Amino acid sequence: MNVKERAKAPTPKFFKTLRTIGLSLLAISGSILTAPIALPATVVSVAGYAAVAGGVLSAVSQVTVDEDAKKTTSDKSSKTSGR
Repeated sequence: MNVKERAKAPTPKFFKTLRTIGLSLLAISGSILTAPIALPATVVSVAGYAAVAGGVLSAVSQVTVDEDAKKTTSDKSSKTSGR
């Protein structure tokens, strides 16, 4: 299974939640990093690490595959196509 197939395959509910958390973390840290006001270096550094963590969390969660849902989806498509 290549990356395109994994990204299009069904994702388990738990990993959908983690993906949403990762995207939220990425958005919040991005807004902190681009803030027009001067922020302490520690805050900017933590926001940078949070952006990386959010991106990795979202990417890994997106390519996680729910094998049970994938099997039922492929079974349904096989029945409708006459195979």
